Amino acid sequence: MSRPVIGITGPDRGGLAAWFCASWAVRLAGGRPLRITPARPAAIEQLDALVVGGGADVDPSLYGEAVVSPALGDLRRRSRSLGRFLATLLLFPLIWLLRRMLSTKQLRKGDTARDELELDLLKQALARDMPILGICRGAQLLNVACGGCLHQDLSDFYNEAPNLWTIWPQKEVVIDDESRLSATMERIRCRVNSLHRQAIRETGDHLRVVAWEDNGVVQAIEHTDHPYVIGVQWHPEYLPQRREQRALFKRLVAEARGSAAA
Repeated sequence: MSRPVIGITGPDRGGLAAWFCASWAVRLAGGRPLRITPARPAAIEQLDALVVGGGADVDPSLYGEAVVSPALGDLRRRSRSLGRFLATLLLFPLIWLLRRMLSTKQLRKGDTARDELELDLLKQALARDMPILGICRGAQLLNVACGGCLHQDLSDFYNEAPNLWTIWPQKEVVIDDESRLSATMERIRCRVNSLHRQAIRETGDHLRVVAWEDNGVVQAIEHTDHPYVIGVQWHPEYLPQRREQRALFKRLVAEARGSAAA
């Protein structure tokens, strides 16, 4: 049986580490990854499933808001979390350097061309009942595509402890035990990484929150009308050592194979 084609979106510049890790995860799960960027678009007919990757902030005008600058308190809390981040660097310098050298560098400036490309792909994929996995920015954009909106600045949620910024699973999230996400990961709690400063505020049409932090920050959503349309705020592609994170890609590929056969 041929491998289903899994489109993986990303920016034109940077993002190679994310592409490498996500494409590897798809290959391990039995799929054939296809890189998609604004300069290298792909028709929806070429795909059996879609992964919308992480990266630049989603343009707030897409959900009817102006850009909000980060609060001063948030900047101070980020500086206090630097010690933990540097400790991570000392333990895992090669992987950190790889991500820093190859990933998108202008997160706050946004990426209009990518917003347009991914929104179009998401709407077409939803119309075709195609399996979708949104990762970090991808989960946020999935929410916006369905009419939802975002927190542009999460500083108010982290008054007592800083928002972690790490590729390692140091943040615990709670998962709805009746969700597809829980059934896929076989978990109701798991530890995840954290590379975001924004998150979902209000869910879009036919989306529901299925994972969250203890402080209420949304960590995952899923579509109520589709078999496998899930968005996670963390980066499972950077956690290949964890079986429950690999399961997200394994289920995506399995759903894609079933859709292609049908």
